[in-house]
Amino acid sequence: MNAIQGFLSLLGRVLLASIFLIALRHHLMQFAQINQALTEKHIPAPAVVHVLAIGFMAIGGISLILGYKARFGAVLLLVFLGVAGYYFHNYWRFSPGLDREDALSQFLKNIALMGAMLFIVANGPGAWSLDECLKKTPPD
Repeated sequence: MNAIQGFLSLLGRVLLASIFLIALRHHLMQFAQINQALTEKHIPAPAVVHVLAIGFMAIGGISLILGYKARFGAVLLLVFLGVAGYYFHNYWRFSPGLDREDALSQFLKNIALMGAMLFIVANGPGAWSLDECLKKTPPD
């Protein structure tokens, strides 16, 4: 049973992290356009905020995959999701229609992912993680 739990924990972390690492590629390739979108949303210091978002996605995503400091990585992603949900998927500002439905869908996706991050914060990364391996390593 431990091997199954280990494999499922690792697979779950990889699947969760994949959305952030794919988004990270988009943020790097479209850096100027996303900075412009941040400016249009009246985000102060848009380039700084964008670099922070990139850092949160990179550190958080890699942390989840490796299961190293996964709770910290999940907190970074939790913050990223909350901010992105509020500023970019604010469906409550749209008139009824397809744009509002799309924003609501993205907002709910962020809420669900926030739930997954809270689960990792509460329970850790599970088996087959560096955090778990380092717990078992005897001190020198």
